[in-house]
Amino acid sequence: MDEIFATARQALLCCSFQHKQMLVESLCARLQAEDFDVTGDSPVIPVSNVGRPSIPVLVPPTEVRRRRLGSVEGRVALIHAVAHIEFNAVNFALDAIYRFRGMPRQYYRDWARVAYEESVHFTLLSDRLRQLSSFYGALPAHGGMWAMAVATDYDVMTRMALVPRVLEARGLDVTPGIIDKLEMVGDHETVLILQRILREEVDHVRIGNDWFRWVCEQRGLAPLIVFKELLYKHGRIALRGPFNEPARLQAGFTEEELVELKALEQEFREQLQPVTG
Repeated sequence: MDEIFATARQALLCCSFQHKQMLVESLCARLQAEDFDVTGDSPVIPVSNVGRPSIPVLVPPTEVRRRRLGSVEGRVALIHAVAHIEFNAVNFALDAIYRFRGMPRQYYRDWARVAYEESVHFTLLSDRLRQLSSFYGALPAHGGMWAMAVATDYDVMTRMALVPRVLEARGLDVTPGIIDKLEMVGDHETVLILQRILREEVDHVRIGNDWFRWVCEQRGLAPLIVFKELLYKHGRIALRGPFNEPARLQAGFTEEELVELKALEQEFREQLQPVTG
């Protein structure tokens, strides 16, 4: 009865993207069954180093080069960075399935669909890189993206609060501006890909919002209070504005949450500023 979790773990640890995608598709098909077990008998094994190809080389975020989008090299660097985010998003979704047992069946169906859609995003971006005479792995990539998964591996409520609602929601904030810049330089092919990603990421963040609130309700906790506490504990560096308020509202954030997010982001930014004098 551990087949669902075993497949999720196998996909999570798989280094080949093509094989990982095949396992994700298999997992989605299996989760259509009404009677799959949601508890599992095997212990959950900590996963600190998930499966990924030997390239790209992972470096600190300060070492990821940024270039102007007016050049092909600049657009390749951007697409490569977004592809890396999408690859990690596949693993985030798989880990949400594998790590947290005993949730309602719809929870596993939701995250399997997210894993599949993120894999499609990665494929579209990889194809676009090849059209521009490059490939995923040709450039260094952000080495710290998995840290939030490790930091939140102890609790589904914490994971739902901080990965979809902080890390993934950041994509809702920055993608429209990137699309505008790409339209200005005439890269319509990449624009179409990012527009699709933005539409589907709104739903992914909504799924995280829905399950965060569901767990809070089950535990008799106030979502906004819990969210603020978890941001103080884990999210000081990850929370950044400005926020795309219309997209976040569409993704399930409340007006009250957005007011609190802006206040907290300002507070955290002031705390992180170096002291001079």
